Amino acid sequence: MEQYKKEFIDFMLESKVLKFGDFTLKSGRKSPFFMNAGGYVTGNQLKRLGEYYAKAIVNQYGKDFDVLFGPAYKGIPLAVATTIALDHLYGMEVRYCSDRKEEKDHGADKGSFLGTKLQDGDRVVMIEDVTTSGKSMEETVPKVRGAANVEIVGLMVSLNRNEKGKGEKTALTEVSELYGFPTAAIVSMPEVIEYLGDKLDPELKSRIDAYYEEYGAKE
Repeated sequence: MEQYKKEFIDFMLESKVLKFGDFTLKSGRKSPFFMNAGGYVTGNQLKRLGEYYAKAIVNQYGKDFDVLFGPAYKGIPLAVATTIALDHLYGMEVRYCSDRKEEKDHGADKGSFLGTKLQDGDRVVMIEDVTTSGKSMEETVPKVRGAANVEIVGLMVSLNRNEKGKGEKTALTEVSELYGFPTAAIVSMPEVIEYLGDKLDPELKSRIDAYYEEYGAKE
């Protein structure tokens, strides 16, 4: 496992963004773990988060892209922080873009987007916190492709929960197959479990195993 992945797991835990316990997800599933990227609230946390995303994106997709697109609302600070980190770490002049939940009909920046205007030929990387059902991509991919003749290079999320989406595969795999672009995560939950190893309470580990027995995805 790459060093930045190990550091990112520690970062999620120390920021209390990844928690273990009893949680009811939006899907209704009872999960022994939960990740909430809204927990990154300080300048230092956002700086580090952007750097981890930047490293993962360059590692996975390279440097040949023009725009980072973060779906509203949580994707907005992710896109901004990562755009800054790409400039700081790699000297990349990447633009950021996000969608609005409600279209703005006044002022100089009318429309459905924040940040840069998408242009024909733009190569776009989508950025999100976690994809459980793929619902946000259902809303935003048509917006992005409808705004200009762009190429979506891929999607990067922070954590792949590695559980079933709508079918038997992970939500990330379903998004990739549905829209025809690759998907990736900074880390996967199996990597988290492997890295923590004996640090995990045995009772918690058994509940995680039971959860994946029921909801674990084939790929």
